[in-house]
Amino acid sequence: MLKIKTMHPYLSSLLGGTLIGTAAVLLMGSLGRITGISGIASGVFIGDRGDRGWRVAFIAGLVAGPLLLGVLGQDRGIGAPQVGLPLMALAGLLVGVGTRLGSGCTSGHGVCGIARLSPRSLLATGVFMTFGIATVFVMRHLLGNA
Repeated sequence: MLKIKTMHPYLSSLLGGTLIGTAAVLLMGSLGRITGISGIASGVFIGDRGDRGWRVAFIAGLVAGPLLLGVLGQDRGIGAPQVGLPLMALAGLLVGVGTRLGSGCTSGHGVCGIARLSPRSLLATGVFMTFGIATVFVMRHLLGNA
């Protein structure tokens, strides 16, 4: 297997952020669309049939990245599942409900909405971050899970 030299974490984070920003700009510039993953994914199943091609290609690209890293013998960055399939399915369902209630996901609000200085996105991202921090605090310090 081909092994690529591992990058410094700061460099890989910078590269990842640059790629996400570039993808968001290209999607907005070429199609006039916001790079919100929940909206892109739901549009594959619901909505205009003529709009599905780019959505499927975008989702395929998201899946292809970690698969390519695996083929190249690299850490895919996702780690092994920490819980069973039923709990993962429940968590996925709750995330889906949350994205509908919040009118979008972290990528749409956090990356694209904040870049456009959207008040709704600033508030939504603040709520995401607050509850994420609270969840980590409860899991690590109150329940004792590392």
